[in-house]
Amino acid sequence: MTFPDITPDLKAAMPELRGRLLANQSLAELTWFRVGGPAQVLFTPADENDLAYFLTNLPSELPVYVVGVGSNLIVRDGGMSGVVIRLAPRAFGETSAAGDIVTAGAAALDKRVAETAANANIGGMEFFFGIPGTVGGALRMNAGANGGETKDVLVEATGIGRDGAKHTFGNADMKFVYRNSGVDPSVIFTSARFRGTITDAYAIRARMTEVQTHRETAQPIREKTGGSTFKNPPDNSAWKLIDAAGCRGLKIGGAQVSEMHCNFLINTGNATGHDIETLGETVRERVKQNSGVELHWEIKRIGMEQT
Repeated sequence: MTFPDITPDLKAAMPELRGRLLANQSLAELTWFRVGGPAQVLFTPADENDLAYFLTNLPSELPVYVVGVGSNLIVRDGGMSGVVIRLAPRAFGETSAAGDIVTAGAAALDKRVAETAANANIGGMEFFFGIPGTVGGALRMNAGANGGETKDVLVEATGIGRDGAKHTFGNADMKFVYRNSGVDPSVIFTSARFRGTITDAYAIRARMTEVQTHRETAQPIREKTGGSTFKNPPDNSAWKLIDAAGCRGLKIGGAQVSEMHCNFLINTGNATGHDIETLGETVRERVKQNSGVELHWEIKRIGMEQT
């Protein structure tokens, strides 16, 4: 799949743009699953002001999507029309701590937030150590693990709207629910501030070790995977429902339900985006038939099917 190259027109309309524009750039290399077609345009802004300038001057009819480290994402094989924005760690990945506050750019790894907090003896953010994503994704999805969620520690988040305007959102403004937030999806988060509590350093490190041990012993973290595939239904566990429906180890093409943790799908080596999404939908159907429970995707699926 190849899209029309619109980068010359965009560059002409934005003479002061400092970030990088690439046409028909592969997205597979930006996702943990390593599948999917290209982005019509991939934009990497130089900084927050550059991002605001780009959005201000971007034609309103062009769709925009943001990707982080691609740990919770299936890109379909036909790719993405419009613009995909990737916030680079160099410009948006800084973290710092002062008192009981950790400040982090949207491209900072969740794991780094936990490390920054631990180095400053700030407790309450150890759960971030077990989330394989970035701050931007955590804000958008109210990411959580091991008994903690983003909503528990967020003070405020900053983002740029589709019109290029800068916005600040307090915790209540985020309208957090389980694995989601209520902020307009067009807002691109750029940074956040989190508050923990000053805690004994040994206790913090011990908790982080527990989190890491759980990941290594219970999850297929060394496979090409996208993390937890489905949200846990109320008072239930997705993996238990999937297991009860006989889906552990189920394969479609190059995609497989993990034997280790059956709420994880893996690319065994040659899967397509279609294979992985079809496998997920097959699991949903079998769980619904077996238990009557309808599983909902936690992994984001974007783009077009291959034609």
